[in-house]
Amino acid sequence: MKRLSLFLIAIFLCYIIYYDIKVGTLPVVSITNIEASKQDEKIVQKTTIPYYEMKIKQGETVLSIIEKYHGGLPTSIEKIINDFETLNDNVKAESIIIGKTYRFPDYSE
Repeated sequence: MKRLSLFLIAIFLCYIIYYDIKVGTLPVVSITNIEASKQDEKIVQKTTIPYYEMKIKQGETVLSIIEKYHGGLPTSIEKIINDFETLNDNVKAESIIIGKTYRFPDYSE
């Protein structure tokens, strides 16, 4: 009887471990909710960041345009890159295209 009860306990523990790994018992935060909140945050940031538009010429980068406009870097590089990518949806700062017009954050206020 002792062996049977140990065997049943072992089977039950194996099932619990399998269920925990396969399905999980912790509540999962929906990724779509996180993405939606990030997009809402970007919309709020986009409306609060002043900007100017400029057409890209050959040899220009986001940082070089900001430097020309402000006479130097007015804030950290990370903030400039984040603000640029917030103002221009689906555009990475390192992949701007010559001849296109982009929005650049204006820090002169």
